[in-house]
Amino acid sequence: MKTLHHDTLDSPIGKVLVAIDGNKLCALEFEDFEDRMQTLLGRHYGAYKLVRGRDPNGSVERIRVCISAYFAGDLRALDTIEVATGGTAFQQRCWQALRTIAPGATASYAEQARRIGNPKAVRAVGTTNGRNPVAIVLPCHRVIGADGTLTGYAGGLWRKEWLLRHEGALQ
Repeated sequence: MKTLHHDTLDSPIGKVLVAIDGNKLCALEFEDFEDRMQTLLGRHYGAYKLVRGRDPNGSVERIRVCISAYFAGDLRALDTIEVATGGTAFQQRCWQALRTIAPGATASYAEQARRIGNPKAVRAVGTTNGRNPVAIVLPCHRVIGADGTLTGYAGGLWRKEWLLRHEGALQ
């Protein structure tokens, strides 16, 4: 059984749950969506247990500092966080491509499909985006509809809007 360290962090848009695998972030979810996080961790690890609090290598604290800095206005503070997402090769390409969208910018699902070299995979990109286990750090909130509308966000559309305003992508 895999042991993951986890903790709860405060943010302006609700408590955030984080889970760490070694020194990599494997889950970031809002507290009101803990069941979703548990489901995604189960898909990735099968059997696992969460151990609350500090981890031996200090990764929980390092990630806490980065997340706090992001919410305080350092929009690049999350860029150094290493992630362990699991998933298929396609899903990993989709999730890593999210990091190519700069803070303050947005991209459509079609643009993301082109970025990963599979322009016909627009729907698959959308589905994969919805299964992102590391919200905010892999910034799926920056992906919007082709017409500029805010489309689904697992943490709630109001959070997606808040994040995009925080980053300067929305007025």
